Amino acid sequence: MAEKKEEESPRPERIQGTDGIRREVRLASHKECRGLTPQQVFRERGFITEQFMELYACCHARSLLARRGAPLEIVIGWDPRDVDGKFTGAVVRGVRKAGAVARVLGTVPTPLVPLYMLYKNCGGGFMVTASHNPKDQNGIKTFLAFRGMKLLPENDVELTRDVLAADYEEIARLPLAGARKNCRREALNLFQRFSVDPENAWTHPAGREKVTFDNVTLVVDPANGALSGIAAEVFRAMGFASVIEENGDPGANVNLHSGVADLEGHHKITRSQVFDKSSLFAGHRALKRLFEIGKKHKASILSGRRRVAGAVFDADGDRFFRLDYDPFEDALIVSSGDETAFMQARYLMAVEPERYRGALYINTVESDLNAAVAAAKLGLTPHLTPVGDKWILLKTARMIAEARQKALGSKNIPPALRQGLRQLGKKSVLDVGRFEAVEEQLDSLKGRDGEEARNLDLPFAVGSEETGHNITRARLDLPDGRAVPVFFGNGLKSALNTFSATQYLARGRTVSEQFSRLRRPFPPGFKATLYAYYIDKELFYKNSPVWKKVRQAIKSEAGEAEAKAMVFGEDPDMLYLSFADLAGGGPAAVFVRNSGTENKIGINLRGGKKAAPRLKAMGESAIRILLAEMKDPADAYGLMEKEILRQLQGGPRPEGDLEVEERVRVRLFAEMGKQGLVEKTPGGLRLTRRGRWYVNL
Repeated sequence: MAEKKEEESPRPERIQGTDGIRREVRLASHKECRGLTPQQVFRERGFITEQFMELYACCHARSLLARRGAPLEIVIGWDPRDVDGKFTGAVVRGVRKAGAVARVLGTVPTPLVPLYMLYKNCGGGFMVTASHNPKDQNGIKTFLAFRGMKLLPENDVELTRDVLAADYEEIARLPLAGARKNCRREALNLFQRFSVDPENAWTHPAGREKVTFDNVTLVVDPANGALSGIAAEVFRAMGFASVIEENGDPGANVNLHSGVADLEGHHKITRSQVFDKSSLFAGHRALKRLFEIGKKHKASILSGRRRVAGAVFDADGDRFFRLDYDPFEDALIVSSGDETAFMQARYLMAVEPERYRGALYINTVESDLNAAVAAAKLGLTPHLTPVGDKWILLKTARMIAEARQKALGSKNIPPALRQGLRQLGKKSVLDVGRFEAVEEQLDSLKGRDGEEARNLDLPFAVGSEETGHNITRARLDLPDGRAVPVFFGNGLKSALNTFSATQYLARGRTVSEQFSRLRRPFPPGFKATLYAYYIDKELFYKNSPVWKKVRQAIKSEAGEAEAKAMVFGEDPDMLYLSFADLAGGGPAAVFVRNSGTENKIGINLRGGKKAAPRLKAMGESAIRILLAEMKDPADAYGLMEKEILRQLQGGPRPEGDLEVEERVRVRLFAEMGKQGLVEKTPGGLRLTRRGRWYVNL
């Protein structure tokens, strides 16, 4: 099958996914890794070892040194899942062995790495994290010096070639030529200043009354991750009435019964879902605390004197979901990236309509289609990108280049440079180096130092991912007194902006109206995602046999509705079918793609409420093809999954009675639930209809 893929999809190999590398981890001494190179373990066994991380970091640092020259400084931070520091230490060693200086931040949120990198004018940055993934995984997110952008496909290909060709034994023998600088205190001080800056937090609307939070009781859930302690401190500094941190024990249990990943796909959480012992959120302390506080202060919430809300992050702090205790329904309202982005957009259009009218509202294909429709009604211009906040960052880079060209005037730009600027607007240009080279030429033009153009207002309002990555413009004050615009996925900034937005927009509205807006910031459509885990990703690519079967299954369930295929150059193997009108429910879309961060594939269903039955039928037909044909028979988790399903064929069984390795129990049960194979009942775990079908294949 791999040979066939090479024939039909002859694209260079890229080991990076949607955002860097991310896998289960094993030490090189583990029995499954013995006798193999780090690259073989990564490609053949599907694990990241500490040796692979050292090699990866060294290769990238060497590449930067070859391009930028010495001295080179690289910023390194991490989330707290690697308690023993074997993997984080390996990254630091790799950078130093390449001859670069390692500026080490320790446990910090992801956005602080590019922020500090730009502040200190460093040559690159690494964040060692697996983000929202389970605690048994780890990885690396890579940031480039140019605007803190992430690797684009051409950069991925180049680094992949370097990594696969490298000799770890040679790297292992290298001396630690570069220095190590511990910069944690300076970096955290920068993050505090950046976060509470009124311009970044949106607490001082243009010419309007200051936004305050003195009526908000806030429960902070940092997912036992990098924002533990840090986020709560910032919220207290911003004047929230009371800040309570739950799941703030940084360590190995990141994202366990905590964080945004547990909340995905839920718009409302009921009391029974949290307090019943067999319920989905029975172990989630932050949700319990919100219900307890909400019940205690129900009268003051109904009177408008108090709000009880939650700020939920992932382990590395670049994703944010909001929770609100709803006293009218005794439930928690869940606001994902779609809802929070729209709240932010509504605020921007309320306080500065002339500045933002017509500006871009960028979201990815994962978003509710109605979010873009609602943004357009606000006066913004919707723009769709593939999955990954790097595509939002790419769009902002293109916009900045266009704005600088306009400011300078075409007659003042040499013809060769004008051609280079035109090339940047093409979707085929997926190399950060091309952008950097063109902007360096703009900076060098006589009579301009580039500073005015760098701070131009851009036709950009909000960039968002449904999963909680939101991007809005921020200001970074540099040591030399200059202020530059920055665009990063920053969970804490998104949280502050969302609360500023709702506090400001709540003025003059009744409590009932405020909660009505929180429940439905925009008229929601139908949105669902079906998953298959433990798969062989090599089987799904454009025009592969599985790809074609899934496409045909979706079309067959569409009835008379005509499917239009859309191709995204940034993600060419994604299967994306759109419908102008599906089942009388208006526009709809189905897209299928391999996850870039986990060993899974997803079928995403988006459309109007009336189209829901037809979309569900499409999804069920497609997911059964993926479950039947893409499961990897050699995957250890897949084998354990099959065994559990067999144990459940006799009927429901308590989870504790099922024979499964203790170290994987929580993750395995959760992922089986996400696949719709099992469900929780008072009598224990039981097979769903799909589960019964699958176990009998």
